[in-house]
Formats: sequence, structure tokens, C-alpha cells
Amino acid sequence: MLPISPELAVELKKYIAQKPKEAIGNPSLFVTEKGKTLQPKAVYTFVKYYLSQVTTLQKKSPHVLRHSFATHLMNNGADLNAVKELLGHSSLAATQVYTHNTIEKLKEVFAKAHPKA
Repeated sequence: MLPISPELAVELKKYIAQKPKEAIGNPSLFVTEKGKTLQPKAVYTFVKYYLSQVTTLQKKSPHVLRHSFATHLMNNGADLNAVKELLGHSSLAATQVYTHNTIEKLKEVFAKAHPKA
């Protein structure tokens, strides 16, 4: 089960409806124009290209998006166990990496808000 917005659900339905006829019988959600399964290397290339259009960060990869997603969730009060589940981590220790950013964010907010900070 994957939590998605209603808007994304609509877009996915549109995408599935217009998949190439060559993809009939292919169980993969994402396929090429020829109906073949979209390979991880192609996804990496797409993500790298589109990130280069919007950022000057050196690292551009699907993993950067994954890390940004988790950091955003933690910085906005998401439960650590919920983030663990969304990322598919088997261990909470793997997810705790993202708490460092949250602690830094708390320190920043504290420094701005506390009169004697």
C-alpha cells in the first residue's frame, strides 16, 4: 500500500490509460514507449536531468529525492516510525539518520524564538 494524493491517483489513472499497446501483459507500472519495463538506469538519467533544471546541487539522483523526502517529513513533525515504514527500512537505526536534520532545525527555531538564545 502506498499513500498518494488524490491528484496523483488521477494522473496515474491517465498514465495507465494511455500506456502503449505494446505494454499489454507487462505487469510493470512504468514502461518505455515500446512497452518494455522502464529500467533503473533510465529513471536515474531522467531524475538527474530534471534536477539539473531546478538545482545547482552537485549530487542529483533518485536517492537525493528520497533523502529530501524523509528530511522534509521529519522537519515537519512526522513520526520516526512512520518515516521508517514509508522508506521501507527494516531497522529504525537506518531511519535515525534523518533525526540529525530535525535536531538542527529545532536548534535554529529555538535560536530565532527564544529571547536569550
